[in-house]
Amino acid sequence: MPSDVVITGLGPVTGFGVGIEPLWEGMVEGRSAIGRIARFDPSGFQCQAAAEVPADFAIRDWVPKSYRKSTKVMCRDVELAVAAAAAAVADAGLTTKGTDPDAAPSIDPDRFGCQIGSGLIAADLDELTLALASSRDESGDRVDLAQWGRTGMQNLTPLWLLKYLPNMLACHVTIVHDCRGPSNTITCTEASAHLSLAESLRVIERGGADACLTGGAESKLNPMAFERQQMSGRLRTTVAGDAADAMSVRPFDPAADGTILGEGGGILVVERADVAAARGARPYCRLTAVSATQSHWTDARGLGAPEEDRSIDDAIELALQRSGLTPADVDALVPLGSGVPGMDRAEAAAIRRVFGARAASLPLVTTIPNVGSCAAGTGAVALAVGARMIREQMLPARLYSAGLEGLDAAAAPARPATLGTVLVLSTSQGGQ
Repeated sequence: MPSDVVITGLGPVTGFGVGIEPLWEGMVEGRSAIGRIARFDPSGFQCQAAAEVPADFAIRDWVPKSYRKSTKVMCRDVELAVAAAAAAVADAGLTTKGTDPDAAPSIDPDRFGCQIGSGLIAADLDELTLALASSRDESGDRVDLAQWGRTGMQNLTPLWLLKYLPNMLACHVTIVHDCRGPSNTITCTEASAHLSLAESLRVIERGGADACLTGGAESKLNPMAFERQQMSGRLRTTVAGDAADAMSVRPFDPAADGTILGEGGGILVVERADVAAARGARPYCRLTAVSATQSHWTDARGLGAPEEDRSIDDAIELALQRSGLTPADVDALVPLGSGVPGMDRAEAAAIRRVFGARAASLPLVTTIPNVGSCAAGTGAVALAVGARMIREQMLPARLYSAGLEGLDAAAAPARPATLGTVLVLSTSQGGQ
């Protein structure tokens, strides 16, 4: 049976800024936040573009004054998640310990859960380099592990590791907002936010919580994480200049040759419909079902599965079945649409098989051309856009792509639409 859970708050953090309004405006206006990387010198990389959160972003603006000291042990990924949670809580109209410690909370803290998708966080190079440099052997050419144990590690702060554990996103968010209900961290690349939403739905349905903060966030915009993605062959080659064509992502386009990274993600507030009604909240939409499958074909680099792989079909069909819906009931689809050719081909083949001839007229809404691939945060951005589409009854603009035969995926302006049901889909580098 379909669930009785609603989405009441949206807190995306993207290259457009913090909150649903800048993201929605950028999507509707057909803008891209992708540009040349400024967070580090990208001149040694074949891909030199990304969608960075605006330079004026400061985590101190998104935490209570009493919590600002803790920002010293937040890596970039944690900062993004904490800011996203603050935006989602505000958008949902919730009162928490993080918004007003002296006021009664909107949700009983013991009934407030938190599930957040995270990536495999890369350490800050400046911090790590200082410790390694002091661990060189007598030749100065190699790191001596004995020297590392004697002196190198002493150049890392005692709380250094706490900055980079994947579960620290949920840890800080739950402390700030006093969420004492079930909490979990899921690290499944682009599928992380969707799987976190599934966990939140199940927690609420089984009676473990009345509401949850859910989603995902990640930044791969540091040299180590960026290099891993380049070595995987997933990133497109850009040029040192700022030509729009060189910095574009073209989902479902036969000429597509890779994706471009972004940083960000988002947190959503999901809660029981009766709880939301009791506090006078205005839901964006109802969450009817979530399903997941695992591809047997995916390779270690995540370049896609053969088109005959049916795992994506199974996920879509199971979600529809659990919702009590048919393919004909879906009014729009927000796919991953990464621009990685193999991933796009597998996704497109599944869409055609499930929706048949109707796939050619089913509107696809892509987010990665606008804000880049935010890894574990990508799904949260897509979910936020899908929920806002239902409220606004509008399809945002699509960028760049010439489209693929049999899919409604070519570049198009924003336009009104009748949207009763929106399907949000993700494949992932790990095959989920």
